[in-house]
Amino acid sequence: MLSKLSTGACALGLALASAGLSAAGFADQAEVADPYVRAVPPGQMNSASFMTIRNPSADDRALVAAASPAAEVVELHTHTLENGMMRMRKIERIDLPAGQSVQLQPGGLHVMLIGLTGALKPDTAVDLTLEFDDGSRTTLQAPVRKVQMGMMPMQHGGAMH
Repeated sequence: MLSKLSTGACALGLALASAGLSAAGFADQAEVADPYVRAVPPGQMNSASFMTIRNPSADDRALVAAASPAAEVVELHTHTLENGMMRMRKIERIDLPAGQSVQLQPGGLHVMLIGLTGALKPDTAVDLTLEFDDGSRTTLQAPVRKVQMGMMPMQHGGAMH
């Protein structure tokens, strides 16, 4: 009985390992270039991450979520012009067209870090996990950089950034 159970457990383990390898998905193909997180002054509870994501595949894909231990909440965001004021707004996905690059940058698409769990100082790094529409994930380290916005203040949830 033990040998049958052990053999079955080994077979199940191999099957799960094989499924894990084949289920890696788009995260193994996605090319993430120049990821970074904006340094913020002490006491500021929100920041953002920027990068360029290239989809080298023949299929359209999308970034659908992100996570980081550096923040309580991580959301995908864009900017919209409302009543003459630029405002950030949460979006459900960032489309990654086949064979193209999408730039996440200040004043545009970005990954919002809300409720920072610690100080974001230049010359440190933040772990960031990106999740794609096929369920695959990739984790990267994004250096913290001082970024000059060069535009009017942003409004997010009633707080100026």
